[in-house]
Amino acid sequence: MLTIHHLRLSQSERIVWLAEELGLDYELKVYERRSDNRLAPDEYKALSPMGVAPVITDGDLVLGESGAILEYILATHGTPDQRASFAPGPDSPDHADHLFWFHWANGTFMATAMLSLMLTIANAPEGNLAEAFSRDRNAKAWAMIEARLGEADYFGGQSLTLADINMGYALTTGRAFRQTSVEPFPNIRAWLQRIGQRDAYRAAMAKAEPGMTPMLS
Repeated sequence: MLTIHHLRLSQSERIVWLAEELGLDYELKVYERRSDNRLAPDEYKALSPMGVAPVITDGDLVLGESGAILEYILATHGTPDQRASFAPGPDSPDHADHLFWFHWANGTFMATAMLSLMLTIANAPEGNLAEAFSRDRNAKAWAMIEARLGEADYFGGQSLTLADINMGYALTTGRAFRQTSVEPFPNIRAWLQRIGQRDAYRAAMAKAEPGMTPMLS
């Protein structure tokens, strides 16, 4: 049985979303963050060496890392049609775009967001070399996203792919940690509305974050 271990308000919501898109039979275990420091509880940290979300178990397999989990679930639990749709192959005109945004999500965008968050927590002075570097990279990242969603309805191209699911957390729930507004970005707002209309996304968020209104504006 595939089990998704979901830490509240974390990247593991991506995994729940994919499972719902694929219509999988899975078990969802939800973990609350600690009240003292808002980090993962010890029982969640014990699941993997890094002690961070996301984590799945599938039989004897324990697997972490968003990208690895998304690809694993699609490859082992998705149908051939679903695999072709959610991960366009080399024969698809969307192949390169899907690959770029799928890997860019955590390789660049989330890394940039985490740097910005840590500098804020550390009260780095404005104009400080690290703060200026972070602010510049952050501005470029959001500009790239806005431009991409002006070219296509989805990051992966003509339809929703794993790239969109990997990008989703930072553009929705992840903004709660940084108070980032999407008001200046009409193309991002339009994408958020398309995502919010998906039955699978609504079902995933209702299960993963009960009582929370998804951040779609």
